[in-house]
Amino acid sequence: MSDIPFGTTDWSSVDPTEHAGESGFAYWRTRNFGSLRVRMIEYTPGYLADHWCLKGHILLCMEGELHTELNDGRQFTLKPGMSYQVGDDAEAHRSYTDIGAKLFVVD
Repeated sequence: MSDIPFGTTDWSSVDPTEHAGESGFAYWRTRNFGSLRVRMIEYTPGYLADHWCLKGHILLCMEGELHTELNDGRQFTLKPGMSYQVGDDAEAHRSYTDIGAKLFVVD
């Protein structure tokens, strides 16, 4: 990370954008800092991603529960305070939640 001056973000003042999943919705509050994208994401109960993602992320589950499956069949469950990290083009993944989830994501 470079050329990012010190700053703070009041996430409640960042307008959300709606992204439909295969089922449910994701609401992204997004800030960009150079080549970094930082997001606060809320998934509605029943959300299922509509694609297999190849983008790298560092993801922290803040509320709810998030299930992530890899295209090789492995599955992981994140609860509040748990995170995962994956690099660009490393392992295709997609997420779903039965009860909803609030995430903090850097990519």
